[in-house]
Amino acid sequence: MPRIAGVDIPDNKPIRISLRYIYGIGPTNAAAILKEANIDGQTRANKITEEQLALIAGIIDNNHIVEGALRRQTAQNITRLRDVRCYRGDRHRRGLPVRGQRTKTNARTRKGRRKTVATKKAVKAK
Repeated sequence: MPRIAGVDIPDNKPIRISLRYIYGIGPTNAAAILKEANIDGQTRANKITEEQLALIAGIIDNNHIVEGALRRQTAQNITRLRDVRCYRGDRHRRGLPVRGQRTKTNARTRKGRRKTVATKKAVKAK
């Protein structure tokens, strides 16, 4: 398996797909990197030469924030929002959706499993 930016990328897939296994590189960035390196995206990762691999790694190191640095930057941004006590920071703190989604329904991923509240039983009149 080739290694780029400290990540083992699958060698049996096209290089444009394999690059997406690196955190911070999606379809658009992968296409831009391959265009800059002048490599066909359909080429299998195991067919890439060492020079081409080094070129791709150099482009990623110079132009893109990936893996640990990107995760750290994202965590710092969220921490900053919490510290300044802004609305988005409060939503992060409470574990609720941050970008204006509705929460009356459809927020189960962020809110967790339902917490059923017991209802009072009606007293029967005799």
